[in-house]
Amino acid sequence: MTHRLPVRVYYEDTDMAGIVYYANYLRYIERGRSELVEELGLDQRKMREEDGIVFAVTRVVADYLGAARLDDRLSVVTQHRAQSPVRWLFEQEVRRGDEVLFRAEVTAVCMTTEGRPTRLPAKLRAKLG
Repeated sequence: MTHRLPVRVYYEDTDMAGIVYYANYLRYIERGRSELVEELGLDQRKMREEDGIVFAVTRVVADYLGAARLDDRLSVVTQHRAQSPVRWLFEQEVRRGDEVLFRAEVTAVCMTTEGRPTRLPAKLRAKLG
């Protein structure tokens, strides 16, 4: 499964040179994962409130390959890579057209609101196969 999220670079996203501030790429890919989760039919707010389950990122390996600039139109590409009973792995890229500007491998875990690891929801496991 691949999800694409369009992103426009605003002034607030940039540093004094008009280049996207490095930490904002993490915000972009967070949005991409959130949209993928919603596309899979999961309501994260409902999961937290009714089931006491949340996702937490435990690992990010990132490569900054190019610079996005003010007013660029980007695409955040999110792909589900693998899962275990508790972990969910993603490969994500931020692209300007065909050019990859940022690439990350992200590991998220499913946990209770008390901070203990727990199994991914059955509905999600079924969809991911």
